[in-house]
Amino acid sequence: MPANALVADPAETAARRGRKQRAKTDDSDCELQLRLLLGGELPEAWIWIPPAQILELRTRVRLRKTLIDQRTAWLQRLQAQLFHQGVPPGLKPRTTVGRRELATLELSPAGREVTELCSRMLDQLDHELAPIDRALGSFARRQPGCRALTSNLYGVGAVTATAILAELGDARRFGSSDDAVRHSSLDITVWQSDRKRAAGHLSHQGPSLLRWALFEAAQCAARGSSPDHGYYLQVANRLDHNRACLSVARKLCRRAHTSSANSATTHSRRPHHR
Repeated sequence: MPANALVADPAETAARRGRKQRAKTDDSDCELQLRLLLGGELPEAWIWIPPAQILELRTRVRLRKTLIDQRTAWLQRLQAQLFHQGVPPGLKPRTTVGRRELATLELSPAGREVTELCSRMLDQLDHELAPIDRALGSFARRQPGCRALTSNLYGVGAVTATAILAELGDARRFGSSDDAVRHSSLDITVWQSDRKRAAGHLSHQGPSLLRWALFEAAQCAARGSSPDHGYYLQVANRLDHNRACLSVARKLCRRAHTSSANSATTHSRRPHHR
């Protein structure tokens, strides 16, 4: 016979367990969910169905991130080969001056073969990235949500704005900005169901591209002109640069939630849920 599938909200379900109670086994998790379901108290999770435009944007920004990662890998391989060939550091093979200097280096035959292959791969990846960057830049200039992000969030540009919009989606589906931070997995986890862990770790369960975009924008807080520069210095002096950027990234995620929700409310009626 047909059955209806229900998706429980993890945070709300754990809260129904009570204070200072942790799930020790999968059996206890199932027992709790069954008890809540039979009692009509199971907190259901909303499943947002992204529209076709967002799905297309996700595909494009994720492809761009993949190409960027591949370009970084080829650049690191080239720099490692130059290091093994005894080339002093400082050469920039992605610049015109660096390419001319690379052509004059005395390398072994195998080393020359590796550097030429890496250079061709870098050129090919740059060639493939150019139309994607143009398309994302054009989309960011037209889309109201991207315009709101770039104008309201310091450090967010066309590329990071499209990534935030694609992965965050319709911000009205989140009950609060804290839910948006939890969705990005930038919130701090203190315990897990199977073991304790030290405070300060990220869950790393949300969209990685969203975390990357927020962290990239948060690094601009190190500039003196950033409105978050004072907060960045306060956290960086107490902890370190990376954790200060993570703290600023959480702030940016909350602001992105507000900006996106306001923009979506202005230009559309309601989000799509299932």
